[in-house]
Amino acid sequence: MTAGKPHRGTIFVEDARVISHAAFAADQYVLRLAAPECARRAVAGSFAHIRCAPAIPMRRPLSIMRADPSTGEVDFLYKVVGTGLAALSKAAVGDEISIVGPIGNGFSPSDDKPVKLMVGGGVGIPPMVFLAEQLGRQGTDLRESLVLMGSEVPFPFTTVNSSITVPGLPASCSAAMPDLESIGIASRLASLQGYAGCHDGYVTDLAKLWLQAKSASELGKVEIFACGPEPMLKAAAKVAALFSLPCQLCLEEFMACAVGGCAGCAVPVYIDGEMAMKRVCVDGPVFAAAAVYPEA
Repeated sequence: MTAGKPHRGTIFVEDARVISHAAFAADQYVLRLAAPECARRAVAGSFAHIRCAPAIPMRRPLSIMRADPSTGEVDFLYKVVGTGLAALSKAAVGDEISIVGPIGNGFSPSDDKPVKLMVGGGVGIPPMVFLAEQLGRQGTDLRESLVLMGSEVPFPFTTVNSSITVPGLPASCSAAMPDLESIGIASRLASLQGYAGCHDGYVTDLAKLWLQAKSASELGKVEIFACGPEPMLKAAAKVAALFSLPCQLCLEEFMACAVGGCAGCAVPVYIDGEMAMKRVCVDGPVFAAAAVYPEA
């Protein structure tokens, strides 16, 4: 593995090595790479631009699900869509993969809002897992916080029946992510597919249910973080507006260069009532929900 080559002082080009590559239902994969430079600098919400195969010149942006600076390992969850990720799914243990990262501005949790509601949909799940584990490592008290995940395909992990009580949610909503359960962070799952222990509905509806059970003083301690497809992000912004809560969104967007040069990932963002085009890759991917969806 070659050492990372600095780009703009913060982004590194690195030849990473495949440590493990696990396949799950519905063409989902969890890829673990030895990428010390990326692992050392990654924060929740950042991503890497990955070369899927030597014959495919265009890289693909993948959100980072986990980064361990002590081992130099980085995890990515992705679902195969198109030829690039189909080629990446063939990568075997020991293979080298070129990555550019970490890229982007991550989440900025507030000390004034100790209760974190983290909402992930589909391939928007990874930043929520990263954020929860990052906060846990930093010593943040997450006993009142909650991670919610929604998916319309089987979840890319074997669910467990949670032993952590979540006030405001029915006992029948009991399925949880084992990695978070094992470190004492509450999580719950939602789907329209009738999966056992999951809330029967959208993940943002589950978020609303949890928030409705809180008093005004309890709501004053909450901030929301979300990542997922655009309809889910819009719904999350509306939930945040309904309860007058601060909310940060991690946007998903098609990218070409991913380092700010092409502006192909630019989206309209509203600041002080004025619209400006912002690049998701380097200006984001995290933005205030009210700036992205001011009409929410």
